Amino acid sequence: MTVNSFDPNAPVVSVTAAAIKHFEKKLEKADGQIVRLDTKVSGCTGYRYVLDFVEAAEADDKVQVLNDKVTLAISPAALKLVRGTEIDFVLEGINRVVKFNNPNVVSECGCGESFSVEE
Repeated sequence: MTVNSFDPNAPVVSVTAAAIKHFEKKLEKADGQIVRLDTKVSGCTGYRYVLDFVEAAEADDKVQVLNDKVTLAISPAALKLVRGTEIDFVLEGINRVVKFNNPNVVSECGCGESFSVEE
């Protein structure tokens, strides 16, 4: 048996090298901005991910400094939905997309626009 302990300073999400590189390119033109992850009620399944480039984190955001060029802020509302998620940047067909590999998801809509978690 192993014992897991809660580390309040542990990263909420992991971000692949490909995603960090993608965010670096996007932020090159956005002087001083950071990436902010949020979720919104949407679609036929429940929630959707929202990525924005913003001037600063909001007061209650969880902030992760990914490197000297990329900072990620996660909204308080999204924390319980995305904890443990891997953010990746992948090629799907002919499109390059930010992909969320979220272990909390129990179902997704057919088009991939929304997801639900067990609450």
